[in-house]
Amino acid sequence: MVQVREEYSFNPDGSVNFEQWLNRLETYVGLSKHDELRKACDLSWQVEQQTVAAHNAWSPGISSYRTGLEMAEILAQLHLDSEAIVVAVLYRPVRESRLSLDQVKLEFGENIARLLEGVLRMAAINETDTSKTRVLGQSQDQIENVRKMLLAMVDDVRVALIKLAERTCAIRSVKNANEEKRRRVAREVFDIYAPLAHRLGIGQLKWELEDLSFRYLQPENYKRIASLIDERRVDRERFITEVTEELRRQFNRAGIDAEINGRAKSIYSIWRKMQRKQLDFSQIFDIRAVRVLVPDVRDCYAALGIVHNIWRVIPNEFDDYIANPKENGYQSLHTAVIGPHNKVFEIQIRTYAMDDDAELGVCAHWRYKEGIVDPNYKDGFEEKIEWLRQVLAWHDEMGMVGGLAEQLRSDARADDRIYVFTPEGHVVDLMAGATPLDFAYYVHTEVGHHCSGARVNDKVVALNYRLKTGDRVEVLSSPLNSPVRDWLKPHLGYANTPRSRAKLVQWFKLQDKDQNLEYGKEWLETEFKRLAIRHIPYEDIAKKLGCKNVDGLFVSVGTGAIAVDEVIDVVRLLSADLVPADLFAGMHSENSGEQTRSIHLGILAHDRAGLLRDVSAILAAEGIYVLAINTRSNKQAATAYMQLEIEADSFTRLARALDHLNDLDSVIEATRLEDQ
Repeated sequence: MVQVREEYSFNPDGSVNFEQWLNRLETYVGLSKHDELRKACDLSWQVEQQTVAAHNAWSPGISSYRTGLEMAEILAQLHLDSEAIVVAVLYRPVRESRLSLDQVKLEFGENIARLLEGVLRMAAINETDTSKTRVLGQSQDQIENVRKMLLAMVDDVRVALIKLAERTCAIRSVKNANEEKRRRVAREVFDIYAPLAHRLGIGQLKWELEDLSFRYLQPENYKRIASLIDERRVDRERFITEVTEELRRQFNRAGIDAEINGRAKSIYSIWRKMQRKQLDFSQIFDIRAVRVLVPDVRDCYAALGIVHNIWRVIPNEFDDYIANPKENGYQSLHTAVIGPHNKVFEIQIRTYAMDDDAELGVCAHWRYKEGIVDPNYKDGFEEKIEWLRQVLAWHDEMGMVGGLAEQLRSDARADDRIYVFTPEGHVVDLMAGATPLDFAYYVHTEVGHHCSGARVNDKVVALNYRLKTGDRVEVLSSPLNSPVRDWLKPHLGYANTPRSRAKLVQWFKLQDKDQNLEYGKEWLETEFKRLAIRHIPYEDIAKKLGCKNVDGLFVSVGTGAIAVDEVIDVVRLLSADLVPADLFAGMHSENSGEQTRSIHLGILAHDRAGLLRDVSAILAAEGIYVLAINTRSNKQAATAYMQLEIEADSFTRLARALDHLNDLDSVIEATRLEDQ
């Protein structure tokens, strides 16, 4: 967390001991304009002393000069450049009309004056009382102010970062203010600036802004959770020490060079999780958390394998944000396990570079050297700036700027929508997880039916590519193309929106009935064979699903009107009366409450390094426990045969896992084995 806890080195007259303060900044970032920064500090000090003399008063708690120094330290810790730090020092004097922009331009040049002007434009948002209205832009003046703010952010992201630093200082300083001011500042920070810090990937500021806002908006809940955390601090620290020592031993044995630390969870995030999942404090397992930092991605997965071998994995609590990063670029492996003394805790595993990205976001690669940005920074920078452009384009499209606060807040906290561009620059609103094929069907049914490929941001991508906010999507089509049934298979991930799936089902219903029948029959038989299900009661399944006869069942599956998962669930429900029960040992539908038992899988694959790790990761992601593994290698054929004993609680989970295993590189076939 970016914080300033130590006192500045002040001289007897209150001015800063510049060399001592500058040395502290130099530990965070290389400064290329020492003289300008010295001049800015001197100027800020002088104008404040003139104001103090004029009013015959001194209020250290609200000193613009000291606020500027604190802003500068925040930006230095975010690795911003000298120009941004100079602007931070000068911002409050200019904002409070103690110093003019013309004077700044004369003393420091056009670039710094322009950057400072951009931050001043963002001050327009402070004039909106978000505690009374959830939207911005109640007048034409406000609309223009917010538009200028957005334009400033797009032109130079440093504007947004300097404003974030200023608002961080503001909410830190309201501790002794009256309740009305505390709540007003907290509401603005929570509605606008914490989500903006999240969107730019700056975890350091996001967590602090959320916690301080929560402290003033809901003081009783804040105090209660803070007290509960403090009560368990000693036990938690002892537990984390035990866990980190065990991990360090295991990693050293495996030759993995890792940095292992306990991780503090923010008070607001604990409260939010309790509310969202209706949990008691005692049920929040990631209060006990460990972060593992390693040099490269290979080490991440190797460390994950070791963790899963030491402790039992909690189902549905594994997230691979390395293979599937969050929208703001966040990458890490998250897993929860049952550790020593039967206590559940969370482990995050990431590279050092990923950790920098998580903490610093767009600032992680901000390395100015004589005004030149690190060339490796370009892609990540432009990806995040594209989102800001998208917001502006969206409001242009709507003809208004209302709702910015809600857009920022909901985008950070409810990742259920994405916004992508058409080639003409129009914005399309889609559900999260949408693909170029979904986009095509959104544009027009015929565009979807004749879709042959897609370009995203001028690069050719697969039709099951997951779109992200800010992507520019171009559909490639041909009148000779028509839908293929693979588009309906859920595990392949082509059609993920209700609209596109409905259009596909409608299209296949119009096709040759015999083809649909043949395909549906083949699809079901393949699935039953893979799941080792015999003696299928097709007539009873058809009746249960409302089909006239078995042929009608096959036709409905072939068109996609009935999903294979639905058929599997019906088979399970019918099994107690109609089929030998041992064929379904350990399996039930996700809606049933029966106890699980172990079953067996067989995997034939081309032998390669990391195969077991990849198989384990897939099963863990589906919440499937691995009880035992037996592997036999055929060196002559360069293949490996793995027999696994697992626990799974539904056919649906098993089917998904088998789909992913069969898609895994090197796997020849993965099937369920009949019980021994």
